[in-house]
Amino acid sequence: MFRFFTIKKWYLWSWIGSLIILSSLWVQVKIDVKINEWFGEFYDMIQKALGKPNAITIEEYWASLFSFIVLAAMYVGVAVIVSYFTSHYLFRWRTAMVEYYHSVYEKARKIEGASQRVQEDTIKFSRIMESLGTSLIEAIMILVEFMPILFGLSIGIPIFFFGDWEYGLIVGALLWSIGGTIFLVILGLILRLVGVEYDLQKKEAAYRKILVIAEDDGTVRPKSIEELFDDVRSIHFLSYIRYLYFNIGRIAYLQANVLSAYVFLAPAIVAGAVTLGVMQQIIRAFGRVEGSMQYILKAWPTIIELASVYKRLREFEHKLQIEESASKSEFKT
Repeated sequence: MFRFFTIKKWYLWSWIGSLIILSSLWVQVKIDVKINEWFGEFYDMIQKALGKPNAITIEEYWASLFSFIVLAAMYVGVAVIVSYFTSHYLFRWRTAMVEYYHSVYEKARKIEGASQRVQEDTIKFSRIMESLGTSLIEAIMILVEFMPILFGLSIGIPIFFFGDWEYGLIVGALLWSIGGTIFLVILGLILRLVGVEYDLQKKEAAYRKILVIAEDDGTVRPKSIEELFDDVRSIHFLSYIRYLYFNIGRIAYLQANVLSAYVFLAPAIVAGAVTLGVMQQIIRAFGRVEGSMQYILKAWPTIIELASVYKRLREFEHKLQIEESASKSEFKT
């Protein structure tokens, strides 16, 4: 799976491409920081305008909106370029995987579900990595950029539970995020979501295989096909039940998440210790830090799917190695 990074042919795409993606994501996060600063300035201006008639001019108002449009356009431009380049990058990664599988396909075709591994799982792997990989890197970069901002904004204001402690907001965001993430990871492990997803794909592969065989072999009994579809139905229904329990916890937590920043800021808001602009900056920075820490939580269903695909491909490559070893042994004898 990771020959893309070790084969000389792909060095330019794998290593230089990775550097380009990382640099572009960093620029994207830097623009997001500027947007956060804009929110503070804009809402302070709104508070000033609402407090006293004609405290600002219409030109100042339009100029502020225009500055946001410029920042937003830059953010969209970088995001689109990153998305486009990442798609090409990951297709090259898939190509490196597929080229290896093609080179050993005489041995690979003896393995059950080989065609599904080579075609379906490689494209699943690249698509999931496209969304999951870039968002993980971006989440880490957001943490690096926004935690110092949140710390700077929280100095000197009272925080619920933590009082005047200058690290109160950061610790509050981390505790809330990490606590929720740990809870849902444990819940996912208890419900065996990765195992269920793996079994589901295995049952689907067996069902698909017998349908392909039945096209050329008239001796395949309809009852055999029905029995395999019954297995598919059972595993799907089991997965629905498991995800029902998981989603109760996940969705409830994400809904409670909306209020978390306001809860921690309650003493500061009641005491009038922050302006509207500062409050907006804090809430947005708090949300970005919290969102980054909750990356696993929000991406958990996709992570489960990736883990299942990785497990199948790893198992497939292990069987390939066994086949290659057996072939070498036969050749020697």
